[in-house]
Parts: sequence; structure tokens; C-alpha cells
Amino acid sequence: FVSGKDSLNNEYQLEDGTAVSIPHTLLITAVAVTDDVTRLVSADLKGAGHPLYVVGETKDELGGSLAASVLGLSGGQVPTVDLTRSPQILAAVHAAIQTGGVLACHDLSEGGLAVAAAEAAFAGQVGATIDLDRVPQAGGLEGAVLLFSESPTRFLLEVDPAKASAVEAALAGAPSAEVGRTEASAELNFTGAELSAPLGELLEVWRRPLFDLYGD
Repeated sequence: FVSGKDSLNNEYQLEDGTAVSIPHTLLITAVAVTDDVTRLVSADLKGAGHPLYVVGETKDELGGSLAASVLGLSGGQVPTVDLTRSPQILAAVHAAIQTGGVLACHDLSEGGLAVAAAEAAFAGQVGATIDLDRVPQAGGLEGAVLLFSESPTRFLLEVDPAKASAVEAALAGAPSAEVGRTEASAELNFTGAELSAPLGELLEVWRRPLFDLYGD
């Protein structure tokens, strides 16, 4: 448990300049040992023609999300961790990685699937097409929810086609589905929402807040 005076004395400034004191925060850092560094998986997409999988169930959980903040929305269901299913999903993703068939893995957290896919795509300079209708979900969710929901314990995986069956076997106990493929084109496409954007444009939008703070 890593903590100190900085984590116990935080303030956030609203757009109107009002300072809001953040409640005392206990920081928890997790450290693990790996027996084989070659099995570590990064988030950047590795190449074209590879299947993409989403692991974990998406729910209508936009309350307190990045999308809600950007759009000025309030209310809604905040993300809730399923303490029974979450450990099972984490174990399944770990087992999938151990097969050697997972080429890239990115958690779906702040910004949801849309941001995770964009970060993975422009980090590797590899395009992707994702069908939102195939994303594991709780009920018939709208495209905006599937794109930006921040339901916890979800992952985007890029999989080696030659080892896809082994990865699917490892994921058998978790909600998962093949949702698309990586592409040679430098674009990120979402079908079901008819949304498309060049990777360069996505990277520029992602980097812009840093430039605004520190300059180009």
C-alpha cells in the first residue's frame, strides 16, 4: 500500500476555477514476477489480418465515464465490479496469454472500447475493423454505449490466427467473442455505428491535451 501526503491532499480544479478537495485516497500498487519475459504482451497491434476478440461483458455503465464528462452528461449507472465473474475473466485472459497466441492485449477502461481500440491501433500503426453487434453485452445496447461504456474487467485481444483455437479454448469460461480483424489500412472502423477515423487523426486528438499543457 503506497501512500503519503500527496495522496492525502489532492485538489481538482473545475472549469470555472473552483477548487474541489478530493477525499483521502489510498493508493494500491500491485507487483508481480514473471517466469518468462517473452510471454509479456504489450497493447500495440502487431499486424494486419489478425482476429480481434473482446473479453468481458459490456453493460450500460456510462455514469461518471470519460464520455459523460466530455459531453457534459450527468447521472447513469456507474461501473460495478462483479466480484464473482471478474476473477474468472482475469484467469481466462491469463490462460490465453500463456498459450502464446495473444499478440496484443489492452484493457477497456477509461473511454471504453473506442479509446482502447484507438490506442492499440495508432500505437502499432495497424488499422482495425470492429463489429459492435458482436461485442459481448448485457442486452441490446446502443452503439454509443458499446463504444464508450466503462464496464470493468474487459479486454481487447489481438490473436495469432494460427493459435486462435487455443486462445478460444482458454477463454471458454469467460464471456468473449471475435469482434473484428486488424487491417493494413491506417484507419479504425466500427460497424454497427458506421464510425471511421484515420489513425493519424486519432493520435492527434489523443496527444492534443499534452501539447496544450506542455507545448508542441
